[in-house]
Amino acid sequence: HSNQLRQARAMGDYLIVGVHTDEEIAKHKGPPVFTQEERYKMVQAIKWVDEIAPGAPYVTTLETLDKYNCDFCVHGDDITLTIDGKDTYEEVKAAGRYRECKRTQGVSTTDLVGRMLLMTKAHHSNIDEDLDYRKHTDNFGKGPKGHSPWTGVSQFLQTSQKIIQFASGKEPQPGDTIIYVAGAFDLFHIGHVDFLEKVHQLAEKPYIIAGLHFDQEVNRYKGKNYPIMNIHERTLSVLACRYVSEVVIGAPYAVSADLLDHFRVTLVCHGMTEVVPDKDGSDPYKEPKTRGIFQLVDSGSNLTTDLIVQRIIKNRLVF
Repeated sequence: HSNQLRQARAMGDYLIVGVHTDEEIAKHKGPPVFTQEERYKMVQAIKWVDEIAPGAPYVTTLETLDKYNCDFCVHGDDITLTIDGKDTYEEVKAAGRYRECKRTQGVSTTDLVGRMLLMTKAHHSNIDEDLDYRKHTDNFGKGPKGHSPWTGVSQFLQTSQKIIQFASGKEPQPGDTIIYVAGAFDLFHIGHVDFLEKVHQLAEKPYIIAGLHFDQEVNRYKGKNYPIMNIHERTLSVLACRYVSEVVIGAPYAVSADLLDHFRVTLVCHGMTEVVPDKDGSDPYKEPKTRGIFQLVDSGSNLTTDLIVQRIIKNRLVF
């Protein structure tokens, strides 16, 4: 979704994103995983979005485009149909007010849902320690037939070009408060957004660096089938957020003196979720706590990756 919005924004000067209501989605596609309020907030947090149009109709009409003073609308090259099989963009296409962007290869909502449903059947802990695991400890290897042993089915191929397109490229400026946050940021969701927004509000000129742990590190402290998204997908998801300035890909679990000095970090924040001790039983935040620069931040949101998976499984059972 982020990549589609990035491409759309590059075609014009101002991007308005229409977000459907729960009712509209349930009618045409089935029950949504997130509520409309969660989705409005989530889309607004993506850095290429200038404005959202809540309660956008499922079928895009010229009337809608005119209402928001839009010259044209953009959709991916995967066609969407109404419940009775009509192209939802028929009218705007006929009027020459439609543009297309490329679908992001290798990742889709359906694919992610598939990975979540695997949770109940397969566990990362079943990986044969000696053979497969060792071969993939660099995290960039691919398992048999191109599947990562951690995220099972991902076919997403990361390129440096994609990272450049998503990155802000902004260096910290004098006077910026450099804030470091770390985690899995798996299935990047509204809980993460609320947390990052709160962290962003802690300073006049915040420069937020997000440290993302490698897949096997996340699996160590989260267990089960986590992470659902691999390190590459998580990197782009976090980079797409307007509150994040930089991402450390494969950050060390323990926030070390080296890391704090290298990035000239003034503040380290963590949410209200449990902090699992490091492999040797030590506190991964020992160094920032010693320096007196550690702060707990309550996002006010109770949404977790676990909860999303539970919602998916519940929807699946209803379906």
